[in-house]
Amino acid sequence: MLIPLILSGGSGTRLWPVSRRNLPKQFLSLAGHGTLFQQTVARTRALPEVTAPIVVASEDHRFLAAEQLLEAGIDGGTVVLEPLARNTAPAIALGALEALKRDPEAVLLVLPADHLITDTAAFAAAVTQALPLARQGWLATFGIRPDRAETGFGYIRRGEALGAGAFRVERFVEKPDLATAEGYLADGGYDWNSGMFLFRADRYLEELAAHAPAMLAAVRAAHAAAHGDLDFVRVDKDAFARVPEDSIDYAVMEKTTRAAVVPVSCGWSDIGSWSALWLAGERDADGNLREGDTLAVNTKNSLLRSHDRHLVATVGVENLVVVTTPDATLVAHRDAAQDVKKIVDQLKGAGRSEHSFHRVVHRPWGSYDSLEAGERFQVKRIVVKPGASLSLQKHHHRAEHWIVVSGTAEVTCDDKVFLLGENQSTYIPLGSKHRLRNPGKVALELIEVQSGSYLGEDDIVRYDDVYGRA
Repeated sequence: MLIPLILSGGSGTRLWPVSRRNLPKQFLSLAGHGTLFQQTVARTRALPEVTAPIVVASEDHRFLAAEQLLEAGIDGGTVVLEPLARNTAPAIALGALEALKRDPEAVLLVLPADHLITDTAAFAAAVTQALPLARQGWLATFGIRPDRAETGFGYIRRGEALGAGAFRVERFVEKPDLATAEGYLADGGYDWNSGMFLFRADRYLEELAAHAPAMLAAVRAAHAAAHGDLDFVRVDKDAFARVPEDSIDYAVMEKTTRAAVVPVSCGWSDIGSWSALWLAGERDADGNLREGDTLAVNTKNSLLRSHDRHLVATVGVENLVVVTTPDATLVAHRDAAQDVKKIVDQLKGAGRSEHSFHRVVHRPWGSYDSLEAGERFQVKRIVVKPGASLSLQKHHHRAEHWIVVSGTAEVTCDDKVFLLGENQSTYIPLGSKHRLRNPGKVALELIEVQSGSYLGEDDIVRYDDVYGRA
């Protein structure tokens, strides 16, 4: 049984301000059709003997992962929730333990959720080529044939041929400087380390037992204490906190004697920066990658990305990244795009929210957009999906006014339950138990005006919640 194991724990900080902690790049549509996560799922479906995927995701992203699996037409997938980030080696161990519950001889295809592959046929051929190696007990990885001297990736040095286009891994190499990368390219025996793997689940656990036994023991304990929560497998947080943090490369692949590499050219990119997205995208005659409402005069080799109806105009510039969102604008030289993470670090250090949240915040029931805020008031645009419901809740410090813009709202306020249509409104007094539900078949849109002494999202007491939130 071939089981895709999709690792979806990344935060995507180098693609700020579009990618943020609560909505990272794997759940965004950045290139091609659908989100990167959905593209990753889709490219596994044509593989031989493939089954529904196992997804290892952050607890904070559980509803995003579940909803995007549903939109991708996946039924029967498993979403394992990591309560804490512990890097790839423990995440893959969780997936391997879950896979062995399905099939004691399961073969795992480990894929990061945030990579782009434009030649799906070449990718599928490489997986098919590597399957016999994996079934023989090899830990196979996929090396991307380099087309340029790249300092942003690790490399794999190919060793002796194993037949059928595969090679023993001679060694893994850290990210090189430019001169070294140019030497690797000229040598021809090096491939980029893609972070994609194929191996039997039991073999991976055997190697982890040999090279990182404390890690495996801690992961086993956390997985054994896991419990079902709605459609998720929720790993025990206290037990998982005792898991050592490490990558699969350091914990296993650089230590095993059974590492193999299958070189492939498949239009791969890790979309690790805005410059990587510029390289992977379809550029115009001036070398510009443009999305949204943009105007470019005497502009060359730049990435211009506008949000919604926000016009971005450039004159007489080259090699820039200009990206707008409703609450932030990034302007950077394309060669410095890797340093965007430093902006995120500064935002964190200053206690600001822009590194974590967009102005539009997605929830399992829909979304809200914070339109305006001032002293003792806040205005939000709330969208509730058909049939969805917010929790039964109350607030200690604020009252709320709701005005329906479109759709139908079912309102619970203390002991009253009533319907509101377009252009109708209601008042929710401070301290009242209330709930908002969309009983209709179209989205409910309303404007919420909050007023009070404290308007933070943590001023909420939930009495009943269909999504299992505290």
